[in-house]
Amino acid sequence: MRRMDENIFSNTEDLFKLVKTRMPYGKYQGVRLIDLPEPYVVWYFGEGLPKGEIGRLLALLYEVKVNGLEYLFDPIKELVDKDLVSE
Repeated sequence: MRRMDENIFSNTEDLFKLVKTRMPYGKYQGVRLIDLPEPYVVWYFGEGLPKGEIGRLLALLYEVKVNGLEYLFDPIKELVDKDLVSE
């Protein structure tokens, strides 16, 4: 669980990972994490997230989705789609 004084956007690399990383399995396999439907992310959070990197990113995504912050990722998606961001 995140501390109240901790900024969810403190690691800019993670913001790009939410756009570049695709769901590795399940119904939404291949979908960018940032594009996963909010109800799915909320459900998954309630069921328990997996361990490791994907679980950490999904936890961050949960915070983004429930706070309605997806619009902040539009410029990042644009950069990634235009291939202006290196791996």
